[in-house]
Amino acid sequence: EGEEPVAQKTINNPHPAWIKKPSELSKEDYENFYRELYPFSETPLFWIHLNVDYPFNLTGILYFPKIKQSYEIQKNKIQLYSNQVFVTDEVKDIVPEFLMLLHGVIDSPDIPLNVSRSYLQGDPNVKKINAHITKKVADKLEEIFNTDRKAFEEKWESLGLFVKYGMMTDDKFLDKANKFFVMQDSNDKFYTLEEYKTATAANQKNKDGKQVVLYTTNPVQQDAYIQQAVAKGYTVVKMETLVDAAFINSVEMKWSDTLFTRVDADIADNLIDTTETAESILSKEDSEKLKTLFNQPQDGLHINVEVKGLSADAPPVTATRPEQMRRMKDMAAVGGGMAAFYAQMPDEVNLTINGNHPIFSSILAEQAEDKQQKLVKNLGDLALLSQGLLTGKNLTEFISRSVDLMENKN
Repeated sequence: EGEEPVAQKTINNPHPAWIKKPSELSKEDYENFYRELYPFSETPLFWIHLNVDYPFNLTGILYFPKIKQSYEIQKNKIQLYSNQVFVTDEVKDIVPEFLMLLHGVIDSPDIPLNVSRSYLQGDPNVKKINAHITKKVADKLEEIFNTDRKAFEEKWESLGLFVKYGMMTDDKFLDKANKFFVMQDSNDKFYTLEEYKTATAANQKNKDGKQVVLYTTNPVQQDAYIQQAVAKGYTVVKMETLVDAAFINSVEMKWSDTLFTRVDADIADNLIDTTETAESILSKEDSEKLKTLFNQPQDGLHINVEVKGLSADAPPVTATRPEQMRRMKDMAAVGGGMAAFYAQMPDEVNLTINGNHPIFSSILAEQAEDKQQKLVKNLGDLALLSQGLLTGKNLTEFISRSVDLMENKN
């Protein structure tokens, strides 16, 4: 594997930027060299100049490109040279996997060529080069974070992908990244993990003592849930990229004192699992009647109905999606194999009926059975609509039923 000779070519410029000392190059020099390599790309966020002669020889310039959307990601943008002779742009066994998203050039005569991948992966110089590049990247990110945090936060839309990918795949990078990894809340304020823990220590610890990080994957669609959480004094952070589902699963295993919960995983009163409970003012008989009224089949959904005692100003009905089941379906959406099994399963939804909401007194007292059922169905559909789970025929029926109710039709 990988033993076929690689076609080589000599670069045109006999004095390329990467063989010069960093002190000899200006900001414009670095940017001009980037444009020479990638004529149609935007100006990079920043760069790292590699210049090592012991215990191995390595020169190069690595650029952090702007990445606005996950689908813009392109690998194999780093060119490998040996003494200024082009070798390949397949560097996945030389550069850490998470840095394959970078652009630029590395040049080293100490990287063995025309060898198998397994030999390359075990080569001591390659291992040292890999570790050195990781350290230089982490040091540069920490430097920017410490010297100009505002600029760092402004670049986070692009940087976050590199940082999260690195934290998932490289434990040494994870240790360093804990200092500069940030999360942006629903009001666009940034927190490191430690800052978030400090800010939420008083009211976002569960009964097991774990710090609960509340997050949203879609601030627009999940706005109602965010507002309910914020009203309780909680801080909700944004986790909107394709990598975030895998990132959350990964770091939860490494941060043993931290638990991530999506803001729509439960009603606001239950997002932080504490020992506190509230009582419903409804009788057991009325609660069972409401459960029966709401427990109607819905295509493509597996619905669980529960009546709870919540505050009177909390929504009458809330649809939530259990965290772990939803995560499996999210992972299935971007994976294959066994993941396809979860993708085909119906969406599991919990409908929580607020037994203390005044609307249920009038619904239970409604004598017209048809109208009572329409009111109940509309409340349930409104909750599903907030989750984006009311579509097609069900949505059409909801609109028609809403018009009937507004016209006071039974």
